[in-house]
Amino acid sequence: MAFNRVCILFLVAAAMSFPIMSSATEFIVGDDSGWTLGFDYQAWAESKNFQVGDKIVFKYLEGAHTVFKVNGTGFQNCIKPPANEALTSGNDTIVLATAGRKWYICGVGSHCDMGQKLAITVQVLALSPNMPPSPSPTPLSGKPYPPKVADKRPFLMNPHWW
Repeated sequence: MAFNRVCILFLVAAAMSFPIMSSATEFIVGDDSGWTLGFDYQAWAESKNFQVGDKIVFKYLEGAHTVFKVNGTGFQNCIKPPANEALTSGNDTIVLATAGRKWYICGVGSHCDMGQKLAITVQVLALSPNMPPSPSPTPLSGKPYPPKVADKRPFLMNPHWW
């Protein structure tokens, strides 16, 4: 019986998080221009709201450019990581899995020095205004659990049951 309650709570929690997971946005870096020389990627990025779970896609003619993920110093000084870290397909998708600053450069010739680089800030996924926050879980009976619920439900605290 207790196992059924845990399963139901898990399913409800999973169902409530589905709209959040499906709200990810896919951004084509540079929009119709793609990943190329002569484009202002900083101005492009300023008009975007990147959130955890979104994707950025670098589109370019294969062989003409590359994409490297770098740190802030690598971005400022156009320092290329080892060649085996380059994305080179011409249709490179990166999932923005964590919040914070992210930096990308082109590793071909002096393309980075010529401005082919992108810095973005990824925000923690926010709830949409029409989506209320999830309520705290409560027992199915509506009554609070007794104070020592862990003692009476050892399978919840024992990882060997998982």
